[in-house]
Amino acid sequence: MSVSTIGEIPRQAAARFGDKTALVFGGRRVSFAEIDLLASRVAGGLRALGVDAGDRVTLYAQNSVEWIASYYAIARVGAVLNPINVMLTPDEVAYVVKDCGAKVLFTTADRAAPILPLKADGDLAEIVVFGEADGAASFDDLAASGANEFEPAAVDPESLSTICYTSGTTGFPKGAMLSHRSVVLNAAVTAAMNMRTEHDVQLTALPCAHVYGGTLMNLNFLFGSTLVLYEKFDAGEALQGIQEHRATITDGVPTMYLYMLAHPEFEGFDLSSLTRSVTGGQTMPVAKAEEWRERAGCEVYELWGMTELAGPGLMQHCYGENRLGSVGIEMFYHRARIVDPEDASRELPAGEVGELMFRGPFVMMGYYGNEQATREAIEPDGWLHSGDLGKVDEDGYFYIVDRKKDMILTAGFNIYPAEIERVISAHPAVAMVGVGAKKDEAKGEVAKAYVVLKPDREAGPDELIGFCRARLAAYKVPREIQIVPDLPTTSTGKILRRELHTLE
Repeated sequence: MSVSTIGEIPRQAAARFGDKTALVFGGRRVSFAEIDLLASRVAGGLRALGVDAGDRVTLYAQNSVEWIASYYAIARVGAVLNPINVMLTPDEVAYVVKDCGAKVLFTTADRAAPILPLKADGDLAEIVVFGEADGAASFDDLAASGANEFEPAAVDPESLSTICYTSGTTGFPKGAMLSHRSVVLNAAVTAAMNMRTEHDVQLTALPCAHVYGGTLMNLNFLFGSTLVLYEKFDAGEALQGIQEHRATITDGVPTMYLYMLAHPEFEGFDLSSLTRSVTGGQTMPVAKAEEWRERAGCEVYELWGMTELAGPGLMQHCYGENRLGSVGIEMFYHRARIVDPEDASRELPAGEVGELMFRGPFVMMGYYGNEQATREAIEPDGWLHSGDLGKVDEDGYFYIVDRKKDMILTAGFNIYPAEIERVISAHPAVAMVGVGAKKDEAKGEVAKAYVVLKPDREAGPDELIGFCRARLAAYKVPREIQIVPDLPTTSTGKILRRELHTLE
């Protein structure tokens, strides 16, 4: 069956796969039919709350059966999905909710209290919790109020389906707008590149709110494979899960594989069911990919993606040569190329390093409410700037050489120095701050801040880290802060982040 919008996915999955197990989570086994039924009932509850086509609805919770049902329910009424990172602080949530004008927000009971005031400030009309919390609606009550049948809203596949916020170079997040077609097509092509079918058992702990995890969730429902999903990653639990559920494919960021390889009881787990392992989010060390192949008995296939592409943009094809160190080849339906960083119209020959760019149906519609950022990201002819430097070989395999000029990549999460600098600068004792990347064996990179204090003011690293922790998601908090007398700057006073390491 052909599926063109997100809201159609669970209904058609239920029609094709019925009582087959769609999801294994927290000891529960849930069928495709059960997910479809729950999504229908929640959609009815949302309609009763006044949610209609085009309204924005935020999902702020960790992986769960309820999260997935809510995701499809939001799409079923024709509303716009706004899945956000569960690690965001209440202040960060408030910014996103107000920026996109969300009408309803789903969250967990333990996260509800600090964001309840949002109901009195802006467009947010209701907060729905998975559980119970004073002042918020109950997910169970919402589901109970809906009918067993809810016809998916008739929406244009090219219309806005999802707003995914990414860290912004200005210090504020930007909402990448994705069409239904881009989300559904990327999931379908990802499945094809990895040869995923209804006979697979997929295991992952990637958050469904992340573009990579969301792609996996959608492709599992599109093609009828069973998704073994965890709320958070634990190496022992993942290894046990592969053995227990006879997983045939697993996905994760490279650090997940590193933690599993380092598990003291690795050799005691039966991983013989695995036929493919897939990784993205940061570069997988070739030596570790080789070690996984030798010890786990299957290949690791790398991919490269970005929120603005609705998921992967380059992948290793499971029927092609798996060139370790490469992030793969062009996916079906769209183009990738390497261009001169100073002239995006000039494509570079094989072997030369330049900026990686994309064009095709995966490319976002733009940044929500931010025309300037959209113009900077997408050329008039439709080519999207990735900001990453790479190269391509004669056979069409792409390699990432360096990342965006200032971006820090921590265990698959993008961090922009300006966002951290904006927070630290608000501390009353801080005169100036610069944030750079510091190499980390487990996470690839972590953020380090270099702080110049105001005269006659005092503040230690621990105090400043605590200040950040209250205002930033945990993965964005600098792992180290160094107090310095001055920062390297240009003649105009602009901080030279690439020189910050010289202060160590």
